[in-house]
Amino acid sequence: MKMKNLRWWVIALIALATVINYIDRSALAVLWPDIVEDLFPDESALERKQIYANISIVFILSYAFGQAIFGKIFDWVGTRLGFVLSIGVWSLATAAHAFAQGVLSFSIFRAILGVAEAGNWPGAAKSNADWFPTKERALAQGIFNSGAAIGGIVAIPLIAYLTVYFSWQMVFVVIGAVGLLWLIPWIILVKAPPKSHPWITDEEREYILTGQRSCDVDDSAANGTDEEEYNPSTKELLSRKQSWGVIIASAAIDPIWWLFVFWIPIYLNEVYGMDVKSIGIYGWVPYVGAMVGAWFGGLLAQNRLQAGWSTDKTRKLTITLGCLIMLPALLAMANPGGPTTAVIIMAVILFGFQTAIGNVQTLPSDLYGKKAVGTLSGFAGMAAKLGALGLTALVPILTADGNYTPAFVIGASLAVIAMLSVWVLIPKIEPLKRK
Repeated sequence: MKMKNLRWWVIALIALATVINYIDRSALAVLWPDIVEDLFPDESALERKQIYANISIVFILSYAFGQAIFGKIFDWVGTRLGFVLSIGVWSLATAAHAFAQGVLSFSIFRAILGVAEAGNWPGAAKSNADWFPTKERALAQGIFNSGAAIGGIVAIPLIAYLTVYFSWQMVFVVIGAVGLLWLIPWIILVKAPPKSHPWITDEEREYILTGQRSCDVDDSAANGTDEEEYNPSTKELLSRKQSWGVIIASAAIDPIWWLFVFWIPIYLNEVYGMDVKSIGIYGWVPYVGAMVGAWFGGLLAQNRLQAGWSTDKTRKLTITLGCLIMLPALLAMANPGGPTTAVIIMAVILFGFQTAIGNVQTLPSDLYGKKAVGTLSGFAGMAAKLGALGLTALVPILTADGNYTPAFVIGASLAVIAMLSVWVLIPKIEPLKRK
């Protein structure tokens, strides 16, 4: 049996996994107003926010640790088994939240969830490098990243709706079961890499394998001067400033996303007095901007590469554009007015974020060979989560009086740092060679 466009089926499944990933991780934030009334009825509003922040910090720490672990795991065992391990464990951890009785048990289950969910990102980056030619990688990454946005869109109203019929405990069980069901089509469809997959057509195999060079070196490859991929050791990889450009850009830009993932429901609850059902009405809007931004960033990059632009010019344009869109919108959150205006501004911020992040995440495969992509993606992901941890820890302190302006100003500063790190530390985005 042969399947046409098999690579797009693979990335669609990974995007679906990302939707599930975001439903699972968002559940705690959406359900938190109900959880605190059940488990923490005597704490003040500030104490409840600090408890939530502490549990979230445990998740981010575990997530950061998991990025580095799963970056190596995916390089060792491949994407097929790597995703089975990742989504299988995180789905069980999600369901286990139903048995949480306090801060300690929530922290334990969030830690397991964080480690396992982290595999989704280095796994997607490696799948992208395995299954797509260079000119399609930004679009593929955009489709994958749109899964995070769609997960955000779906998660908040879905979870709010489920609370009409189920307790918060049962909601965790239901959404955990969905991830286990995802394993069935993944195991069936992703039998092997494209080079040896029995269902891929000869035309698609040739298209993928001959296009897995940067656009900047296509001519030399065609002339028979194709060079061996550069797959450095971890020590050598970390000695290159280009690697640190990727790591610092990730560490700066990612906290902006997590600021909204963790705090949109809490922000709407605290600033506008919304309950879980009201949050379900408003909280999904920012993720529409994220979804459109993921598609826009991928399509823009693909369009420019097909028009003859270099990988360097294309990536830098798209990343810079995304950061410049976020900058004024983050500052505008200082005084957004009513809830409708606030969530629309958030949608603009997340549009800019997703425009940039897909191209940031393709940088490892632009710079290194496939056997090093997962490793750099894992380190970059770990740095990103450590940056998110720092901002998450600061939010209760910065917003103790209910004013979120300082957090948004920090977010604007991080957008500038992300943009500069790419321009300064990666003078030219192209496949690196051994020193």
